[in-house]
Amino acid sequence: MTLAQKANISHKVTLITYASLLLLFTLWYLWLAPAKSDHPWVIWLVHVLPLLAFSPKLIRGHARAHAWFCFVLLFYFLGSVLATLMPLTRWLGLIESILLCILFTSSMMFARWQSQLDRGLV
Repeated sequence: MTLAQKANISHKVTLITYASLLLLFTLWYLWLAPAKSDHPWVIWLVHVLPLLAFSPKLIRGHARAHAWFCFVLLFYFLGSVLATLMPLTRWLGLIESILLCILFTSSMMFARWQSQLDRGLV
């Protein structure tokens, strides 16, 4: 498998898990277990907006954006572990943790392989 094929596959996996994570947050915070306040959409926005800020560069396949995205995902992983430890959100936190692990790994590998392709280290 060539480096370009690896980068292409990891980019596709990144985009699929990225969309899955956004869908999970939408279902979680607006339907399955909304916050006990008058405006659960505010909690949803706090979780979704930082991820959406990366969407133009992630979709285009910029290696540097993928690398920075991995740093942001670490904060989400901390929250997912905490959600996994709570009885009411255990299964949602577990799904989020799994998605974040896949997303982090695929995004990190895309950043590595794409930057090698961009520098011509093939």
